[in-house]
Amino acid sequence: MRDIGAAETAGIESVRAAFARTCGLFGYTLVEPSTIELLSTLEAKAGPAIREEVYHFEDKGGRAVALRFDMTVGMARGAAAQRSLPVPARMAAFGGVWRYDEPQKGRYRHFHQWNVEVYGAAGAEADAEVAEFTVRMLEALGMGGARLEVSHRAIAEAHVRGLGGDVAALLRAVDRAQRRPEADVIADFARRGHSREALEGAMRLARARGSAGEARDALGGGEADGWDELGAVMDSLERRGVGCATVNLGIVRGLDYYSGTVFEAFGPDMSIGALAGGGRYDSLSEALGGPAMPAAGAAGGVERTLAAMGWAGAPRGARVAVVHVGGELGAEAGALASRIRQRGIAASASLVQRPLARQIVAAERDGARAVVIVAPREWAEGRVVVRDMVARTEATVEAGAVHGALEAALSSGTRE
Repeated sequence: MRDIGAAETAGIESVRAAFARTCGLFGYTLVEPSTIELLSTLEAKAGPAIREEVYHFEDKGGRAVALRFDMTVGMARGAAAQRSLPVPARMAAFGGVWRYDEPQKGRYRHFHQWNVEVYGAAGAEADAEVAEFTVRMLEALGMGGARLEVSHRAIAEAHVRGLGGDVAALLRAVDRAQRRPEADVIADFARRGHSREALEGAMRLARARGSAGEARDALGGGEADGWDELGAVMDSLERRGVGCATVNLGIVRGLDYYSGTVFEAFGPDMSIGALAGGGRYDSLSEALGGPAMPAAGAAGGVERTLAAMGWAGAPRGARVAVVHVGGELGAEAGALASRIRQRGIAASASLVQRPLARQIVAAERDGARAVVIVAPREWAEGRVVVRDMVARTEATVEAGAVHGALEAALSSGTRE
């Protein structure tokens, strides 16, 4: 079990806030998909092998259910159920998901995802929009050096089909080769009975990189469906000012439902892996019992992104700490903190009896920008002391006017 502490929760909430802002800029509406899905629904999306990757169990009604492993299933199911859904529909979600995976750096069994989906829009512009959203989301978090790698499932599938062997297995091998040495992946799949020659041929996808034309040349040309679409997506990204996009035909994504454009976004630290990914999946709505509906989307791993950012932020308390001298003034300090909050300023009062110096140390540790000191002599005169924790200055002010002094202190600078 993984409990999420205050510092990590603060990081998750900072990503949530950046996501909400980015959704607002792009016009995506937030929804909340179900936490639990029928196991058959997940299998319709990702195939029977998904049983090995999810937490599934039988509920009291004898139904096979599972915790959601991403947001897309619930969102697609919801969209499919709305027969009169106005399209194109832009939806977004943020929340926890569960995968029965091997925990490692940036990868947990319970983690958080952000997700955006566009339903009812076919073509390169919708694909480019969700890919651009992914890059803008990382930029909103202040991440420099991000990279977007774009591919197309139809091109990859046509290539491996010509090699003979199990197409799905060869694509999984190519996907694994994005995270592990090529030779190790080939050896692993060969031990399972797959043709070494076919595996080596499939790995040519991972070496087909650059512009769409360069990737096509590296693969030996070909007339497979998908080249025009891939070129159109790359052209659209260029027009949108997404300069970090490049073609990498080794990006095939591990889930079987992708049908067109696919992409992954990376930060500067490649050891963490992809921070986000997505693509087109036009057949998913129909697989979930709805009408055929074109769809494209993207999802990002929150904890993995925080790891890539080197997030080590300490939990921050209220911006104003109200401390007191002597136990008899504790109730007065609490009441003063309440009045400060009613003026729209975040404030908290010390709840335990400690020496004044220790209360101030605790306030500074929690990131307080200002400290209000309630001391016997000043309080008897109707005054308090306001200490600016950045400027290292203090002033004695009327208790009834403390909010004005605090507003001045809080606006004079920012605490690093």
